[in-house]
Amino acid sequence: MKQHEVRTYKSEENLAREDQLAWKIAQVATDPVEVTEEVTDMVINRVIDNASVAAASLNRAPIVAARGQATSHPASKHGEGATIFGLAEAERTSPEWAAWVNGVAVRELDFHDTFLAADYSHPGDNIPSIVAVAQHAAKSKGLTGNELVRGIATGYEIQVDLVKAICLHEHKIDHVAHLGPSAAAGIGTLLGLDTETIFQAVGQALHTTTATRQSRKGEISTWKAHAPAFAGKMAVEAVDRAMRGQTSPTPIYEGEDGFIAWLLSGPTARYSVPLPEQGEAKRAILDTYTKEHSAEYQAQAWIDLARKLHREHPELVQHPESIKSVLIKTSHHTHYVIGSGANDPQKYDPTASRETLDHSIPFIFTVALQDGAWHHVDSYSPERAGRPDTVELWQKVTTVEDAEWTRRYHSLDISEKAFGGAVEIELNDGTVIRDEIAVADAHPLGARPFAREQYIEKFRTLATDILGEAEVNRFLDVAQRLPELKAEELGQLNIVAAEGLLIPSPNTGLF
Repeated sequence: MKQHEVRTYKSEENLAREDQLAWKIAQVATDPVEVTEEVTDMVINRVIDNASVAAASLNRAPIVAARGQATSHPASKHGEGATIFGLAEAERTSPEWAAWVNGVAVRELDFHDTFLAADYSHPGDNIPSIVAVAQHAAKSKGLTGNELVRGIATGYEIQVDLVKAICLHEHKIDHVAHLGPSAAAGIGTLLGLDTETIFQAVGQALHTTTATRQSRKGEISTWKAHAPAFAGKMAVEAVDRAMRGQTSPTPIYEGEDGFIAWLLSGPTARYSVPLPEQGEAKRAILDTYTKEHSAEYQAQAWIDLARKLHREHPELVQHPESIKSVLIKTSHHTHYVIGSGANDPQKYDPTASRETLDHSIPFIFTVALQDGAWHHVDSYSPERAGRPDTVELWQKVTTVEDAEWTRRYHSLDISEKAFGGAVEIELNDGTVIRDEIAVADAHPLGARPFAREQYIEKFRTLATDILGEAEVNRFLDVAQRLPELKAEELGQLNIVAAEGLLIPSPNTGLF
């Protein structure tokens, strides 16, 4: 990897195009380096993972609404259109609208992959837009599963590299600002576009996908699921404009009135962004990790620790009134984003939205401790959240930042990088129960790392009731043949709901 120093330049300095970060991203996207077998296998895993969580969310309100929007737009010209999760392969829409609806379905349950470093990300959000373009342009551009794998590998690489280097959260910018450029770069690799075209698309994608973090603050709304889908949709449109010769604000990152100067750390700030050297394999997907539980990633390890405490200390479950306090010592990010350090009263509100509760570690730890399990629907139900003994214990749970856990969170050494912490449960009689966890059980260094078997199990668990066993088996066969798929087979990378199961989308909008 090569470190690229990025800073603001005054207009009269006239920063050369080849020295701009967007150009360097485009160069990575155009590098013809082969995708390794290990990376290809992980791409397949994540395609299956996305389909798992999308299937489980097909009848949730945000997806129903997005599906109504997408089905109102017929497939655009110069392509075959792209498929919509839940609908038959023949029911296609324009690729940007497929990226939209499928992106919402993937993101809704907060249940797919993650990468945490200087900032947050869900790199699997790249996949819906890249697949949509691949399906639409498969025949006209002669695309196969091999090109799709290459595009996805690029999307992951660029997003992970940006997340390693540039913190958006401290400036209250939503993390999808890294997704627009990464998805545009991935689509560029897929289509075999030249560096100039991808450069313009990356700049446009960044410019149009930068928004505030209020979507993940306070009373979290349904927009949380739409935000990355919007970024994917904007990436598709940015690539289309760039292919038509349209240009972007330049330099988008380094300009005097650009991204770094006014939205990040200011004109004097410097960032060091790692990107693969020419000819170096794109391996960033291997640094990412998926979720066993439907909750914000920084809650994954805490669910596993709560389940362990449930098994080892049944008295905590049988006599919750005996608990005086629960103190969670964790990283800065966890404390201030999903912990009591966020100062969001909604994180302690049993009537809060599901989107808010899955960003509340006090709620999540309480329910997992009492139930010894976690369910993507039942654990968030109003009845479960409002149970009196749960509410009483929930109010006793607080978080604090611990310097060592913050250091480990930011460590570049994968062997010590951690997303957990330590817990102290004090009982009324003065007894203190202590335990800790560094990473989730499903993490590559966890107690039960996810491999292909676990991805398939997750898909079967979440999708069988929605799709039926035959459709589950069909999709798994197609997904696991991804690198060998021919152009006419790319449309089969879709999941079709059982007949009569989907909730119709009401025609209450404009389209």
